[in-house]
Parts: sequence; structure tokens; C-alpha cells
Amino acid sequence: MNEAERAIEESRKFREGHIEDHTPRPVPKESTAVIQIAPGMNPDVVKLLNEVMIIKEYADKRVITNQEEDKLATNDLVLMKTLAEKIEEKRKGYTVPLNTHLGNINSAFKLLSGPLAQAIKITRDLSTAYLLEQKRRQQKQEEINRKRMEAAEAEMKLKGELTESVNLVEVVEAPKHTRAELGTSGLMDVWKYVIEDFIALPDEYKVPDTAMLNSIAKKHHDKKEIPGVRFYNEPTLQSRRR
Repeated sequence: MNEAERAIEESRKFREGHIEDHTPRPVPKESTAVIQIAPGMNPDVVKLLNEVMIIKEYADKRVITNQEEDKLATNDLVLMKTLAEKIEEKRKGYTVPLNTHLGNINSAFKLLSGPLAQAIKITRDLSTAYLLEQKRRQQKQEEINRKRMEAAEAEMKLKGELTESVNLVEVVEAPKHTRAELGTSGLMDVWKYVIEDFIALPDEYKVPDTAMLNSIAKKHHDKKEIPGVRFYNEPTLQSRRR
């Protein structure tokens, strides 16, 4: 048995001595499902494609210069919206079963990945706390020695000699990495930020709250004044069945 195999066996024995037995319960056999996955080979989808291409070609050539032509365009918009709904319904015929099965599969595997992720987090947090504590102790020891050296230097300047020897504490260097039979772990710097004074923040780092501004525009139009913001109306054409 090599070192890696021995480490795995020791880890297994350690766990068995500290946790309850979780014997897997019998599970039903995996089921299968027949799902449509090739819309390009479906005659109904091909028919819809031909309709769309004809409509697009006609739209590219369309010109609206009078009320009658605008009425025709309005009728076509209603028909195209109906066609869009039909296409969406056909699309969902493919995607809904897939998404349903995908959701069931993900839910089943979360029973495995969820507890494992928690176990990883617990172990990682404990290891991180241990390494940080060792680092804190080293810094504390170094700080004690620094202060004692400063005191000794001050006494030398004042008296020209030391009345007693400088008693430095032993500095135990914190481990930068933990090397085990199966791998290595260690702390890695991850720099983040927290805004302590938004007023002092340079303008280029102040990002507007677009969701809030859009909400104000829809609710108050241009009746609510906000410094530095102009609300304006940009009409968009809506069509609906009669």
C-alpha cells in the first residue's frame, strides 16, 4: 500500500469512528424519456420558417406613405404577433419537457452535491481559521520583539548601555502551506472592497441605479425631478387584436 492509499484508508477509518452509518436506501431504477430535440426536422417548424422568411422579405420592401398602407401594416402586425405566439408555443413544446427533466435531474443530484458542498465549506473554514490563528500568533510574537528592541535601543541612547539583555520571545513561523499525502492547501490573498464614503468616491465609479430610474420614469413620467437626470418620452408602436 503506497502513501496515497494509506492516507485514504486512514481518512476513511477516522470518519467511520466519528459519524453514524448511512447505509444507502434502495432506489428505483433510472427512467428514460423520449424528448423532441431536432426542431429543424419537424415539418411544422419548417412550414413556420417558410412563413417567417416570406413575411421578412415583404417587410424589407414595405413602404408606408398613406393611411391605407398603415392600416395594412397594422393588420400585418396583428397577424405577425399571432404567428410569433404560435412559434413560441411550438418552442415551448420542445423546451418545457427538457426543462422539466433537467429540473428533476438537478434536484436529484443536489441531494449529493448539497451536503458535500457544506462539508467542503465546514472543512475549509476550519482550516482557514487555523492558519489565520497561526499567522496572528506569529505577528503577535514579532510585535512583542519589535517593542522590546525599540525599548532596548531607547535605553542605549539614554544610558549608553543596557541594564539587562533583551529577552526576545521565540517566533514560530506560521505555515504558508499544508502538504499532505493527497495534496496541498494554503491561504491565497483575495482582495475585495467596501465603500466607506460614497461622497468621496470619484464620479467615474458612481454607477446610476438604472432599475430605480426606469421605475420612476414609468410611474412619474417627467413630473419628478432628480438632479442630473432628464426624463423623456419615446413613444413605441403597440398593436393588438380587435
